[in-house]
Amino acid sequence: MSPITLAVSLQLGLATPNFAIQEFMGYEPIVDEVFEHAYSYADGYLHPGDAAGLGVQLNEELAARYPYSPAYLPVARRRDGTMTDW
Repeated sequence: MSPITLAVSLQLGLATPNFAIQEFMGYEPIVDEVFEHAYSYADGYLHPGDAAGLGVQLNEELAARYPYSPAYLPVARRRDGTMTDW
């Protein structure tokens, strides 16, 4: 998922009274450069920042240096070859 998706999820979670946990695994440094964002992570908490809207800006010039190449998740299979979920 992209930093834009994370920003949306963070805003939705902050607006939902019974929201509990937002998962966050971080991004490669280049992703943080291409998607300049106001949110931050510190001490186990995500903070939305003070920027307007979602607080994420796409650096199109930098993004153009990294053309899209499709990637696929591996298929999870049991030892007998049947498919399973993650």
